[in-house]
Amino acid sequence: MFAAGASAQENQAQGGEATTLDLPGLTEFAPAENAPDIRIPSDALRNVDLDARLVEGGAPLEHGLIWRVYHPIPDGDGKLPILATSEGGSALISMEPGEYFVHVSFGLAGVTRKLVVPPSGPVDTQDFILNAGGLVLNAVSGNDVRIPPAKLKFSIYSEERDANGQRQLIIADVQPAEIVRLNDGIYHVVSEYGEVNAVIRSDISVAAGKLTEATIQHRAAQITLKLVADEGGEAIADTAWSITNSAGDLISESVGAFPSLVLAEGDYTAIARHKEQLFRRDFKVAAGFNYDVEVLLQ
Repeated sequence: MFAAGASAQENQAQGGEATTLDLPGLTEFAPAENAPDIRIPSDALRNVDLDARLVEGGAPLEHGLIWRVYHPIPDGDGKLPILATSEGGSALISMEPGEYFVHVSFGLAGVTRKLVVPPSGPVDTQDFILNAGGLVLNAVSGNDVRIPPAKLKFSIYSEERDANGQRQLIIADVQPAEIVRLNDGIYHVVSEYGEVNAVIRSDISVAAGKLTEATIQHRAAQITLKLVADEGGEAIADTAWSITNSAGDLISESVGAFPSLVLAEGDYTAIARHKEQLFRRDFKVAAGFNYDVEVLLQ
């Protein structure tokens, strides 16, 4: 399905895929740089198991996690000191009885929780529910013309706006077919085709435990400019180009025998400058229809 109207196709994520990987378990946390020098008697340490799942009842994730343990008391800069970090899947850590904050991230998805380690008695396994899913973006031009990946880029923003009406940028320059891990929710996606004015915005919902595949539908095409002496002739070098829209606004400038650019659907004028002479031609861009725009040298 297409996301030009903010719709998306959702497929069930393969949650069991990670469990087939033969990855070593994590048994210790590495001390973070600049962590406070805390002397802990070995007989005072308690073992704590940490697991993270995409959704309640799902299998524990076995790779792609980053764990961070924070001291609950801010330092002189007002920040919580990081006591330890680790990467991988489920973790077993040894901690002195007391209170901590534990954060786990999976891509751009994450959750933070307070952890209380008792001085005695059982220590329950700590299950962190991320409520996260995946988002894969792609785009076509017109109805079904696949856009070369090198000409596409996506940016993902929060749905909400701040007091200035701006959305928070979550991640920029996302490549087509790249899996982006996000907490469940609605996100504002900006798709750019080329470098000029082919931009589409869509609101896309990400569901926890699922992989959402969204295909953006652009109304644009790629055109190649040529200054020729006769129709179908060779392109003339040393030509400067200007493109204006139907309102007369300058859209693009370039220099070359046959520059290519992507333009949104609409009416335009190509102006070619060669040896101090100007030549022009009006043309139309239709979605998904790539072609050469020839300007005659006469």
